[in-house]
Order: sequence, then C-alpha cells, then structure tokens
Amino acid sequence: MISRNILKLCLTAAIAVPAVPVMSVTSQAQVQLHELLFGINRRDDRRRQRETREREVQQVQRRAAAPVKRVTGPRYYSYQPAALTTVTVASLLPDTVEAGGLEPSLDFEATRFAEAIRLAPDTSIAMEKAVADALKAHYAENPKFIWSRGSSVTEHAKAVAALLEKAGDHGLEASEYSVAVPRDGWSMDDPAGRTADMLAFEMKMSARAVRYAMDIKDGAVIPDKLSGYHDFPLPRLAADKAIGILSRTADPAAWLQTLEPRQPEYAELKAELADLRTQDVEEIVIPDGTFVKVGQTEEALPLIMKALRKRVSEEARTKHAATFAEYLGGEEYTHEIAELVQDFQRENGLVPDGIVGRNTVSHLSDVGHASKIERIEMALERLRWHPEEFGVRHVLINQPAFRASYFENDKTKLSMRAIIGKKSNQTSFFFDEVERVVYNPYWGVPQSIIVNEMLPKLHRDPSYLDRAGYEVTNASGRRVSSASVNWWNYSTSRPYSVRQKPGPSNALGKVKILFPNKHAIYMHDTPSRNLFERDMRALSHGCVRLQQPQAMAAAVLGKTEDYVHGRIAAGGGEKAEEVPEKIPVFISYYTAWPNEAGEVEYFTDIYDRDVHLERALKAVHESRGSVDS
Repeated sequence: MISRNILKLCLTAAIAVPAVPVMSVTSQAQVQLHELLFGINRRDDRRRQRETREREVQQVQRRAAAPVKRVTGPRYYSYQPAALTTVTVASLLPDTVEAGGLEPSLDFEATRFAEAIRLAPDTSIAMEKAVADALKAHYAENPKFIWSRGSSVTEHAKAVAALLEKAGDHGLEASEYSVAVPRDGWSMDDPAGRTADMLAFEMKMSARAVRYAMDIKDGAVIPDKLSGYHDFPLPRLAADKAIGILSRTADPAAWLQTLEPRQPEYAELKAELADLRTQDVEEIVIPDGTFVKVGQTEEALPLIMKALRKRVSEEARTKHAATFAEYLGGEEYTHEIAELVQDFQRENGLVPDGIVGRNTVSHLSDVGHASKIERIEMALERLRWHPEEFGVRHVLINQPAFRASYFENDKTKLSMRAIIGKKSNQTSFFFDEVERVVYNPYWGVPQSIIVNEMLPKLHRDPSYLDRAGYEVTNASGRRVSSASVNWWNYSTSRPYSVRQKPGPSNALGKVKILFPNKHAIYMHDTPSRNLFERDMRALSHGCVRLQQPQAMAAAVLGKTEDYVHGRIAAGGGEKAEEVPEKIPVFISYYTAWPNEAGEVEYFTDIYDRDVHLERALKAVHESRGSVDS
C-alpha cells in the first residue's frame, strides 16, 4: 500500500513538472527516477522471496528434525539383598589334614581349638558370603576361640548375646542376630559333645556379631541399590575388619555400641519406638478424599470434630468452646466450624482457608499405629546410612517435611520452609559439605531442562532464548545468538550451554549456597515467593529453594544478614565467597522425625521411598529368615 502511494505521488509530480528537452535530463537523474518509480517494488519482492525461502528451509528442518529425546531422571530398582550361603562349621575351620595339623603350642586355648577342629560338627549356619569368607580367613590366621575359655562361655560373649537380643530396639529384626548361649552346666561324661557345642556357638556368634556390626553401622539395606536417587559412600565397615576388632577388643559389646548413630534424633526415635510398642490407642482416621467447604455436608464431620477436639491447642479449645458445645453430631459444615478449622490450620502451619482437604485431613487423622512404627523403623535405618554424628554445625533438609534447618551443637538455630523437587524431578538423598555462597548468581540451565523444556520451544522459535534474557555459548565458550543456532539439528545432547543472567527474574534469585555434588543440587533463593505459602511444596526441578535464603547464607558464613544484604546490594555481577569452614549438609528423607521439642512428627511419603525401602527390608528379612538356622 505504501509503495503504491509513493508511486502515485511520483507520477503526479512528474506530470506537474513542465516539459523540458530530453537532453537536459542527466543520465544520473534518469537512473534515480527509475529507481524511485520501480525500485521499491523490487525490494519488496526480494524481501518476500527471502522470507518465503526461510520459511521453506525451516519447514524442511522441522520435518527432518528427530523427535526430542527427553532426559529422564534416575530410576528405582528391584532390590536384591546380599545372597546367603549355608556353610558347615567344619568348612570355616583350618584344614588340619591337608595342612599337616596345626603347630604344637603351649597356649592352652590354641591347643583346645586344634583339638576342637577334629570334633567339628556338621552344624549348618547361614550367613552372607562376605561374612563366611572373613571368618574362614580369620580363623586360619587366628586358630583360637573368641567367645569361650576352657569349656565355658565368657562374660563378654554373654554381654554381646544380650546386646544382639535387643536389636529390635533399633528397628532391626532381632531374630536375624540372636544366638542361643550354651548353658554353663554340662555333663562331664560328654566332653566331646561340649567341645562340639562350643565350636558351633563360636562360629554362629562370630557370624551374627559381624552381621550386627555391619548393619548397625551401615544399615541392613544398601541404599544405593534402592534407586539412582540414593547416594551414600557405603559400606564403611567390612566383615574382615569387624571380626578382627571383635577378636581383639577387651569389651566387644562396648565396641558394638560405639557403632550406633549418636545423633540425638536417633535416641529420640528409639524412645518413640519403644513407647509406641507399649501403647494401646484409639485411632481417629478420617477417610482419604474427604473435602468439605462451608455450607456443604460431610459424613465424616463427626470424626473431624472429634479430631479437632483432640488436636487443637488449649487456647483454641477455649476460644471455640461454644462451637464444640453446640455441635450435636450433624453433617453440616458451618461458618463456626470453619473458623475453628482455620485456627487449627494456623497452629499447624497450613493455609488458613477453612477448607478441610487433603493436607488438613493428614494433620487431623491419626497416622495408623502400625504405620507410625514402620516409619520410625525406616527413619532409624536411614540414619544408619549417615556418619554417626552430624557435626557441631550442620544443615539438615528433610524433604517430606519441606523444611531446611541450621544447627549448632545439636540445637536448631534457624529453620524455614523449603521447596524440593517434583515427583518427576526428585531431589536426591545424600550428604555433602557447604563450600561457598554466591551473590547475584547466574543460573546455568541443566541439560535436562534445556532438552525437555527449552528445546521444543527453540524448534518453534530459535530466538526464544535471546528475548528471554539467556546467554548461549558454544563448545569453545564463545557467546552466540540463540537465533543463529540450528536447533533442529539437536534432539538431545547439544554443544551449547545456556545460562540466565543475574537479575530480578533470575530463577535462583539473589543468592545460592553451593555444596558441589554430581547431582547438581544446591540451595537457593527464588523470585516465586508465593509458592512458600503452599502446604505441598514438591515444585522444583530438584534443587532446594529456601524461604529465607539470605539468613541461611549468613548462618553458614558465620556472618550477619546485614552483611549478606550488603554483598548483594553491592552488585557488580556474580560474586562468590568461600565459607570459613566446610559445613556438613544432609539432604535427607524422613517421614518420621523429631521436632525441636523432641516430639516425633509424621510426614507424607511424597516420593514413595518408604514403599521401596519397606520392600527392600522385607526382601532382606525373607532372605535371612528362609535359611537362618
């Protein structure tokens, strides 16, 4: 339209100009007039042709592009417990025939052991192959009894046997460790039988004590065999080391006790477990799927009111005394009941909307008694995967509780809401050490997000990253325009890195706290502050977002929040600061965990990890129980 208007104006002007001799018009003027009259249309044509060619190329590229191959996260495995082997007592002992007999000795115990080998019974004992190999190697090098002197069981052996009987206090299955101790009294008419009994007891006691040592130190389940989300440097105690220490230490029962986790939470969980096993409680269980708003009716309302009466604070109970007194068991959800529910929600850190939905029901319902016991047993097992102590200063993130806390001398100094990974982008379960704090950070976009979320957008619009404020660099580190990359060539891996510039819209906010790990997980700020108001906060791509990130940064640095605010306000792009001393950080998963008052709270199994651990523990118990003698 513009081209036609210009052409009309030019023609009008040409007609209005008085005629002059042709020879008076210069050649240059003729060319300019020709370009003015016809050049615009030609340029428009060339532009349209270029755009058409580009669209055709893009269509060819799109048709030729392979479907995007999504980057998937780790998976869960079908747990396979350590295979057990059934061996005889004789097979664990030195072969006196092939070895030409043991060397003569003036050591009475060595002589007694040598004589006992000739009477070795064919008693069968089931044990892990690693334990069997360790015992065989130990007794070949140390041919003497550990657990008896003369024909009597030692007091140390009795103490260990008593300790093994109490394995259930730790949530372990006591039958997998217990050993029947031979009676002190025995018939002098059958010394050979007594010797055989002592030898059978010796081998079984060693096998069970080693099993207990390894399990109480590292857990009965190997966590990394559960899923790719578990990452623990285990085992820390091998069978050969365990039997060596048990045979040398002056007090083996005391040594075994040193292997127990020493965190105060472990002791609190044990105490809760013991208490639950003695309780006979009336449970209030509100049906799953209960959802009620003001003005609606609900069959479960009598249970809801009963649970509210049991669980609200004394202050709220007094405040709403009239509501409790006037409720006669009906099903109408009134404004008065909703106000009572709102106060209960506030007391429990829930959104006070007065609606009885999934999260409110989970806080009102009694967790089944058996379920509580199972959750504590699993929490104890998971604690055994960790070092025996968390450290004087440490950070603990409990994923099912959506909470991150900083501790000094086992006291909570800082605790805040946290956002963890979605079920499709689960936060891993591991521990590491905080090393540095980064102010005004870039966000290096993980490959999984580039491939799964950005690549489809880039196939539709190659300039998407340029407009959204991201920087793209090639394999040599040179900045390139997003629009200049032929993204259709890539369906999964790509020789380009993407990062988001610091600023108010940066996904990491103003600060991030690094503990470098292979999972690329860290703690950070977020501009999406409203998400912390939600009760269910499994919302991220795997990293941990903090409600008070600057307070956590100050805590690990040993600085004030004002100091951290100042570093952020100083600007100047991304800046990093090393922490004065590395601080342990535990990215944990406990569906039963003590609060600051030492009271155990129970949380939803958001990733179904309890389900997988329960199956693994069952597999271990079945494997051991099917062959144990």
